[in-house]
Parts: sequence; C-alpha cells; structure tokens
Amino acid sequence: MIVVLKPDAKEAKVDALKKKISELGVKINYSKGTDTTILGLIGETQAIDIHKLRSNEIVEKVIRVQEPYKKANRAFHPQDTIVNVDGVPIGEGHFTMIAGPCSVESEEQIVGIAKAVKAAGAKILRGGAFKPRTSPYSFQGMGPAGLELLLAAKKETGLPIVTEIMDLSQIPAFDHVDMIQVGARNMQNFTLLKELGRLHKPILLKRGLSATMKELLMAAEYIMAGGNEDIVLCERGIRTFEVATRNTLDLSCIPVLKRKTHLPVIVDPSHATGLSWAVESMAKASIAAGADGLMIEVHNNPEEALCDGDQAITPNQFEHIMQKLKQYAAIEEKAI
Repeated sequence: MIVVLKPDAKEAKVDALKKKISELGVKINYSKGTDTTILGLIGETQAIDIHKLRSNEIVEKVIRVQEPYKKANRAFHPQDTIVNVDGVPIGEGHFTMIAGPCSVESEEQIVGIAKAVKAAGAKILRGGAFKPRTSPYSFQGMGPAGLELLLAAKKETGLPIVTEIMDLSQIPAFDHVDMIQVGARNMQNFTLLKELGRLHKPILLKRGLSATMKELLMAAEYIMAGGNEDIVLCERGIRTFEVATRNTLDLSCIPVLKRKTHLPVIVDPSHATGLSWAVESMAKASIAAGADGLMIEVHNNPEEALCDGDQAITPNQFEHIMQKLKQYAAIEEKAI
C-alpha cells in the first residue's frame, strides 16, 4: 500500500501519521522527493482502512499495490536510485562503462587490461576471481589470489572493481571489493542474498538464465529487505530455443524494468550473445533501449583466454566501440 502525502504536509503531522500506521503492525518505507512524499506500507495491509487514511488532512491519496516486491517498486520510490561505487555513479543521467576480462589470469594481464579500458573511458574494472563453470574440468578462476590481483589493478589505475561471489563463505574475502556481483546461477540463492542484504556494499545482480523480470525484482527485494538498497540490475541474456547466440538478449526488459523499478539497469552484451562481433551492435541498442550502463568483456589476447575467449573483444576494439557509444549516449543525453 502507498500513501501519497500532500506537498505542504507539516513534519510533525507526518510523524504522527507514521506513528499511527506503525501501531497497526506494518513497516514504513519513507521516501521524500522534491515534489512528492510517499509512505510505502509493507506487511499485512489488508486490514488497514483506506477510507480512514484518505480522510487524514495531510494525505493526498492511497493506493493498493499488487506486486509482491515493495522496496524495489518504483511506486514506492518514484525517484531513480543512483548507486555509488567508490565515487562512480550508476543511474539516471549517467552511462557507466564496466569492462575487463571474464577471469583474472595474471597480474600482467589484469593490470594491462585495466590501464587500457580506463584510457578508453571505462569507469569500473570487472574480472572474475571465482568462476562458475558448467564443466568441473574447466578453469575455475584463481580464487583469493585473483582477488589480490584485482586489488593490485585498482591500486595501479584507481578503477573500482566488481567481481563475482560464489558462496556465502566467501563474503569476508570481499571486504575490499567495491561491488559484489551475484551471477545468473546465484540469482535465487536466497541465503546468499539475505547475507548480502546486511552489507553496506553495492551489489550487481544478474538476471538468471530462465528468470522472469518479476523473479529478478524479487531477488533484489531479498537484498533490499535486509537493508542494502544499493543494487544494480543486469540483463545478461536468457535461455530460449535459439542456439545461434549463447543466450537471447532481452532488450525489451530494459524499458519494462525502468517502469517497474527505480533501480539502475545495465546490460552485459558479451555473455548475452557469446559473440565478440555482436557486442558493438548490442551495446548501441542497449543505449537506445534506456540502459544505465554496459558491462563488456575485454581481453588482451582472446585466442589464449582461459575463459570465454570467443565473446571477448580486444582493448583496441573496446576503444573503437567507446568512441561510437559516446555519440549514441549523447543522443540520449547521458554522459559516459
């Protein structure tokens, strides 16, 4: 349930109303914008008398919300959320580029790529220290040593880092990581999501392989219910009957999610298509669809990559694409 207050509502009367509502056994999500103040009521609201609420002199209107996600719901939070990743904003008005290799392989590799993508305009460095792989015989990442190399790349370039967490037990190792990525396979690992909700650290939440948009938002709700509201949603392709690409990039989810939630939405065209030559066109389309940023896989030698080399682009290709994307972003009045 949403209670929209009148613009001239006095603070004392707002506090009195909040106290009265709290006594009914529901939680209140308080959102004060430039022109609108909203009380989002979370819990068992069926017994609340809408007519009594509407009769309060400071109440503009009362709306019942059917969606099960509340904190992630734009109706509860009309203003777009801007997530700050160690000084780098992701959200409305910005178009944030995240780039780097699928997996960290050596210090020379990750530092070299970090320098190259930063020079081209990337604001955040991605790289996997722990890698979820379908085959147990595939490269699983360098583990804690990979995290150390990511931190070395950050020290060298100043780029904040984002890397994927695999398991609850790894949380302490991510203390110095600027943004934690929850991969597609862990999107509905609810135990992990609950623990991440207790952290004061931005979370990059990837859409599951077969997840609906509602399920993605419910996964975000798990994190937000724990108190962590710094979440960036990532469309990375979903599994369909089509086999010409690794996954099917669902660009339609961007405008839909932007309507349903206040959280930023970015796109990973590399994992979505699995084809390096398709990254540029899908990146351009993502900007047109309203995305808040991109996460692109960049490797200094894709042919020798230990993980997903066929979808990675080279630093030179990334620089070329960035020049194109800056022009597209300018049309949408967003700054890279």
